Amino acid sequence: MRRLTSLLLAVWLCTIQVMAGQADMDQGLLDGGKDAAVAAAAQAETGAEGTVPAETGTGKESAALGVTARSALLMEASTGTVIYEKDADVRLRPASITKIMTLILIFDALAEGKIQLTDEVTTSAHAKSMGGSQVFLEEGEKQTVETLIKCIVVASGNDASVAMAEYICGSETEFVSQMNARAAGLGMSSTHFEDCCGLTDSETHLTSARDVAVMSRELVTKYPQIHTYSSIWMENITHVTAQGTKEFGLANTNKLLKQFDGCNGLKTGSTSLAKYCVSATAERGGVELIAVIMAAPDYKIRFSEAATLLNYGYANCKLYQDAEPPALEPVPVLNGVKEQVNCKYGEPFSYLSTSGEDFSGMERNLVFKEQIEAPIQEGDVLGSLEYTLNGKTVGHREVLAAEAVEEAGLMDYLGKVLDRFLV
Repeated sequence: MRRLTSLLLAVWLCTIQVMAGQADMDQGLLDGGKDAAVAAAAQAETGAEGTVPAETGTGKESAALGVTARSALLMEASTGTVIYEKDADVRLRPASITKIMTLILIFDALAEGKIQLTDEVTTSAHAKSMGGSQVFLEEGEKQTVETLIKCIVVASGNDASVAMAEYICGSETEFVSQMNARAAGLGMSSTHFEDCCGLTDSETHLTSARDVAVMSRELVTKYPQIHTYSSIWMENITHVTAQGTKEFGLANTNKLLKQFDGCNGLKTGSTSLAKYCVSATAERGGVELIAVIMAAPDYKIRFSEAATLLNYGYANCKLYQDAEPPALEPVPVLNGVKEQVNCKYGEPFSYLSTSGEDFSGMERNLVFKEQIEAPIQEGDVLGSLEYTLNGKTVGHREVLAAEAVEEAGLMDYLGKVLDRFLV
């Protein structure tokens, strides 16, 4: 009996010691933990998660490339780096480039499971009444979501855009409200939408070349499947109405698909007030560029100046992407039911150079917070993989918790102590 009492007393004292000394747990397993800056500092220095901050441009004057359109901007898609700009924040009418945001909301709804590509959408009288570019949907006609996406992307169908807006939100008015909310969430401070297709003559339906590039980047990077549709040159759809069945041909309004090597989208727009606009995307050697032209004087200049921007980008851009980052080991946790937590990487890292830098000198360094303390939720930031080129930090990739770790309680500490005695 005396021996059992002594054992229990020893267990109790050891439990108290473990709880009191837990804060001093050895951090030696952390790669550079005590000697490195915390991940929060790295994040503050490099900006958006997984990328370097978007630059303000090369400072090239518009005359250097001979761009005559009222406004223009060239952006690299993976990093958001602006390579060239001309009056990129001037607010202008976007015409059918508006439909880029319409497509973002459609693909948002698909991703969230609210709609399916095979859903059938019934055309309303309001959708049928749209003028301008259209695919001539009849009131009561049914088409699948996927078919209507093709009608919007390839033929710039205003009727198809309104049909989808009503299907997703019940009314075009509510859909436009969500378009503006989505634009605000992307930081598109120069943008205000008043319809879902850009047909309006309203003086307050406006955006800018910079904002068009931002929403184009959101669409092509978050939903790269858009290129399945935006690269279609010609395709037929079938109208089934009370008058019978007939074929209708869709022809892509983006002539750069045939004129520029690597072009895979994205959207054109024109009205008498907006003049000629295009947001053109292209990919070569893993580098995807977005060229925005606003208010060009005619449709040929719209395409030729977009091609000029794209050629300039491919002549001057070089992209670093880390395909094989260092393997991650579990790291110690303070005050947790587990003593270690497994890690995973966040968004991939890309770095764009426009000055011909040699990427062979890119250095990588894993740094973690000095103390990683429970409770931990899956996805919590634990540290970062920092990238340095020629002595300059050029970006980072976040290291996240791959699992949750709950905070340890008294019984958990008691269990740990008993485990030590029973070993």
